[in-house]
Amino acid sequence: MTTSVVIATYHADRVPDLLATIDSLARQTSPAHEVIVAVDGNPDLASTLSRDLPDVTVVENIHHAGAGGARNSGASVASGDLVAFIDDDAVAAVDWIAQIEKAMTDARAIGVGGLIEPLWLDHPPRWFPTEFGWVIGCSHRGLPETRTAVRNVWAGNMAMRRDRFQAVGGFRADFGKQADRSEPEETDLCIRAGRRWPDLIWVYDPRVRVLHRVPRARGRVGYFLRRCLYEGRGKAALAAHVGARDALTEEKAYVRHVLPRGMVDGARELVSGGDLYGLMRTCAIVAGCITAFVGYVPTRVRGQVQRRLRPYRGRRLG
Repeated sequence: MTTSVVIATYHADRVPDLLATIDSLARQTSPAHEVIVAVDGNPDLASTLSRDLPDVTVVENIHHAGAGGARNSGASVASGDLVAFIDDDAVAAVDWIAQIEKAMTDARAIGVGGLIEPLWLDHPPRWFPTEFGWVIGCSHRGLPETRTAVRNVWAGNMAMRRDRFQAVGGFRADFGKQADRSEPEETDLCIRAGRRWPDLIWVYDPRVRVLHRVPRARGRVGYFLRRCLYEGRGKAALAAHVGARDALTEEKAYVRHVLPRGMVDGARELVSGGDLYGLMRTCAIVAGCITAFVGYVPTRVRGQVQRRLRPYRGRRLG
């Protein structure tokens, strides 16, 4: 079994992080079949990387703008049995590829994803609830601690059989993360693949592990709330594509079980130890949930109204 690794990137400022990502791939106990860097909307950067990284395949994004299009472009030139994706600001554990290939020996597996641990570049804010790790592009509290079949995995740490990735069409062209859009393109991909091959599974395995750099700016309250708002909007957009049932199954369980436990833990820390940050984490959970809801509802309603009006557009009255 061979694994091609695709890294999407877009800006010269991220080159130091990108080089650290590539270096982590060079140190794998099971080497990558090839490393492909897909550059989104920056021909000068692509040219520079092609010149400076002779052992890496560099391609420009020839698909839709954004990380999803770049990943599709990288996957289109891959030749490994598996295509794996890692972010350009993440570092792979030394056995990352080995654990991916081990998980994919299960013939039922469409693909695999794993643990994304935060690597804070400053001290992690004590008010930040670990239940909201997804805000900073990382895994959140409440995920399985052992290998488990799941609805979806996350594009910052995932792999898929290359032939199935191509068969399902890769990441959706009109959907994804760009500017102020935070549409969960990997969830959409996983749901589409799950529908196409209903007897197969997506696997979450925490032993498939990467570290994701988290800059200081992502530890601010404003960033936290903004990302929650965008997440709500993105989930509404996903529901419009795949239906609310598939789009929100995991999220409903998260809101019903994971978040209440976090709130209780925060309150307990305040009462038993006088930890005011426990109260702040509880408040952050409530605020984040409400903000995501505020993002979801108007976007969902607007989309439903637009779909209902679509048959009447262009018709003459009278």
